[in-house]
Amino acid sequence: MPIVHVNVWEGFGQEKAKITIQNITNVFVDLGIPAQAVEVIVHEIQKSHWGIGGEPASEKFKDVSP
Repeated sequence: MPIVHVNVWEGFGQEKAKITIQNITNVFVDLGIPAQAVEVIVHEIQKSHWGIGGEPASEKFKDVSP
């Protein structure tokens, strides 16, 4: 049973999360794994808690939306 964790910036939203869950599940279904055996967990993380190159993403990508 695959469990997939997807980390995204806060504000990703329910609709994008739903599409992501469906599409990741479809990848495993294409590999012959039953959909009901696939778990996908979407974690929304604040940009201020996500570091890139030693800098919070909230500062590094001030003008970028999720």
